[in-house]
Amino acid sequence: MTQYLLSVHHTPDDPILKMSPEEVQPYFDATGVFNDKLQAEDAWVFAGGLHAIESATTVDGTGAEVIVTDGPFAESKEWLGGFWVIEAPDLDAALAWAAEGSRACGAKVEVRPFQSE
Repeated sequence: MTQYLLSVHHTPDDPILKMSPEEVQPYFDATGVFNDKLQAEDAWVFAGGLHAIESATTVDGTGAEVIVTDGPFAESKEWLGGFWVIEAPDLDAALAWAAEGSRACGAKVEVRPFQSE
C-alpha cells in the first residue's frame, strides 16, 4: 500500500481560528473519532497537530554557516496546522480519507503520496 500525507492547512481567515475553546471542542472530538476510524481500518500510520505558526523556527544549513531564525521560512497566507500519515490502496481512497478528515477538523486537507523507497 502507498503512504500518503494528509496535511491540514489554515489561513488567517479560517473561522475555526477565531472560535472559543468551547466552540472548537466539537472539531477536536470529531478529529478523535476520525483518528479512531483510521486505526480501526488499518489506514493509520501517524498523526499530529502542530503548535501555532509563531512557534516555528527555521534552520538554513545550505551555506557556509548555519542560520537559525524565528518563524517560518517564507511569508505565507497559509500554514500547516497538523497532519496524518496514512496507508491507502490508491489515490481515490486517500482522497476519501482526506474528505472525511477535512470535515472532522474543519480545515482544508492536502493529499500527497510519499516517494517510494
